[in-house]
Amino acid sequence: MRILGIDPGIALTGFGIVESDKNGIRAGSYGHISTESGTPMPSRLKILYDDLIKVIDEYQPDIVAVEELFFNKNAKTAIIASHARGVIVLAAVNSGLDVAEYTPLQVKQSVAGYGRASKQQVQAMVTSLLRLKEIPKPDDTADALAVAICHANSAEMLKRQI
Repeated sequence: MRILGIDPGIALTGFGIVESDKNGIRAGSYGHISTESGTPMPSRLKILYDDLIKVIDEYQPDIVAVEELFFNKNAKTAIIASHARGVIVLAAVNSGLDVAEYTPLQVKQSVAGYGRASKQQVQAMVTSLLRLKEIPKPDDTADALAVAICHANSAEMLKRQI
């Protein structure tokens, strides 16, 4: 199964491709989509949508796994990030893909074994689990790979229950 993991954001959206099969989990490509601050919001959302469609077309994932948003302080930031997340879900659905959604707690639990793991612990585990030479940068890219790993682990558990 080819999983496209996404860490949503308006300035930076991380993405990571993970292959999962009976032999385990392997990293595919990863990177990020960025939009310039100062660009009108509708234009930034269009850039995000168009670039994500290119990623989907290039890597042909079987499913898209997206991290749910968690904000407890700044409502304006939450609303802006929610716009980006909506565009991401729309791009996936318009491409005929199912979308799996995971909370930050679920992602950390799946990757690091502890739901309150630090960003550095999650990044170290992503690097180790995928046998990468270095931590993917920027942080959003490592986070996207963590979301993809989370889905691979969750999908494997669901198969075992059937």
